[in-house]
Amino acid sequence: MSKIIKCSDVQFTVYVEDTDFQGFVYHANYLKFFERARSNFLAKNNISQKNLKNHDLAFVIKKIELNYLLAAELGDILTVKSSVEKKSNARMIFLQKVVGDDNKEFVNGMVEVCLINLVTKKPKKFPDDLLLIFN
Repeated sequence: MSKIIKCSDVQFTVYVEDTDFQGFVYHANYLKFFERARSNFLAKNNISQKNLKNHDLAFVIKKIELNYLLAAELGDILTVKSSVEKKSNARMIFLQKVVGDDNKEFVNGMVEVCLINLVTKKPKKFPDDLLLIFN
């Protein structure tokens, strides 16, 4: 069984730029919130996406499943909570959710991430530094 790692929570306030004309978080922005949390996980584990790109490598999304439960609003303080599981040496699954300061859940989802070679478009093994996190 693979090891599941709890990632650091990412907290932020909902600003006007995050909302639709009704003052609710625009549905696609939850994907941005999830991305920030995944990028934060990599950065906190010394995985430089810029360095990977310099070596023609990049993380790409293979699959996303989202469940919209409640609408967050302008001014809400939100937290993205994430955990990650290695599925192979080139694929990991993030389980993520956005909650409010009262732990009310707004959105949850699963994001499957792969590492690919940008030239060949083929999967590549994760860097050893990332693989060590899962040991």
